[in-house]
Amino acid sequence: MSELKLLINRFYSAWRTIGFKRPKLTWTSLCSCNCHAGPEVGLKLRVKKGSSNKVIKGRKKERASCQQVLDHFDQQYSQELGHLWASARAVLLDPHSWQYGVMLNRFSAVTDITQILRSQGFSTLLPQTDASSLLCGGSSTVSNSEQQVEKDSPHDTSKGPPNDSHLLPNITSHAFSQDLQSETSYSLPHPSLQCYIHPYPHRFPSQAHRPGQLKQYYLLNAASLLPVLALQVRDGEKVLDLCSAPGGKALAIMQCANPALLCCNEPDPHRRNWLAKTLESFLPRSLNSRVIVSAQDGRSFGQTEVGTYDKVLVDAPCSNDRSWLYSCSSQQGEHRLKERTRLPALQAQLLRSALTAVRPGGVVVYSTCTLSSSENYSVVETVLNDCPDAEPEDLWEEIAVPLSKYFAFSPAHADHGGETVPKPSLQPLNVSSYHQRHGILVVPQPGKTWGPMFLSRIRRRK
Repeated sequence: MSELKLLINRFYSAWRTIGFKRPKLTWTSLCSCNCHAGPEVGLKLRVKKGSSNKVIKGRKKERASCQQVLDHFDQQYSQELGHLWASARAVLLDPHSWQYGVMLNRFSAVTDITQILRSQGFSTLLPQTDASSLLCGGSSTVSNSEQQVEKDSPHDTSKGPPNDSHLLPNITSHAFSQDLQSETSYSLPHPSLQCYIHPYPHRFPSQAHRPGQLKQYYLLNAASLLPVLALQVRDGEKVLDLCSAPGGKALAIMQCANPALLCCNEPDPHRRNWLAKTLESFLPRSLNSRVIVSAQDGRSFGQTEVGTYDKVLVDAPCSNDRSWLYSCSSQQGEHRLKERTRLPALQAQLLRSALTAVRPGGVVVYSTCTLSSSENYSVVETVLNDCPDAEPEDLWEEIAVPLSKYFAFSPAHADHGGETVPKPSLQPLNVSSYHQRHGILVVPQPGKTWGPMFLSRIRRRK
């Protein structure tokens, strides 16, 4: 036992250099640590009573899916996705198979995170040679010399609000945090969106928050980067993130460009605090004048700021399939299914507002994290019928084809001798080729468990 403790101490001593907290050294915490999640993710070791040596493996108790929600999904998605639903269903019902991405923060001091990720089998989602053309649409004009970097800090904001609420900044205006130290000249690092992914459900450890210090990375579903990719933000543009909380996509925008303004809008006070804390944890205080938090009702935002923004992201509230499937009770499941029927009207209002807020010639990206056609293609089609100056842009060749190695898109790609066939003949039952021009859908599949994620790009005509 003493040798084991010595090895454990050495392990955590090495990892303390990048800011990880040492957990309590118990058999349970050691053997269920998410950072080592592989084929036996969630396994725990328990000692059988009456025996000091025998150790039994047992799977950690899993959350039960809500049968009422699952039945609804079966009925709806078997029609809309056809043969893709059976495999997507299996993924959604197996959280141990879910993959996670690690997005690096270009504003923090990067120590040996990259080496650690690579040593554990992670690889980059977007090679840097491709990232600038896909995401930024051009190179940065800001010097990379004499960077002022703030030390990394840890805490996972991708899963829920931070517990240390006493550290939340007071949001009474657009500024998302108060300076903790005097301003100095700050040359922004070169835009560089770096996300590392693992071919297996290997969960990298989260980081804990430390006041006044920046975190090194953000854990996320890598499919959530695709709407930002489609937005193609360039340096000097004015960008609106209309439904911004918890802030992951806002952070991604700031990784791949230096916009003149990024307005992160969130009307709900609790979620707005969560958003502000996320921004505070990842962005330097020098950006306070460029990255602002707004509390407007997204449905009327466009009326107050007509034609103000070059790019607008609408990551709309939706019936999140991953979380809704695990509703706590049948009563909650029933409530969510009723809410599901009301969401398309809200989503259409938000999309119309975004198209009013964007300038002529600018673009709006609409996204959700549901497979539901009524919240995806149908919403886009409804708004396009109401807005004659709005025009959809085909994202298939731009995003689906080059990234089909990592994501399963509907309709699924077909592989023949290593070559990808862009438009296979097999179509989802309820998605016409007309709808495909209105957006693309990431469907979770075994080995590619990212998503669900729908995205559509609409340009406002000049």
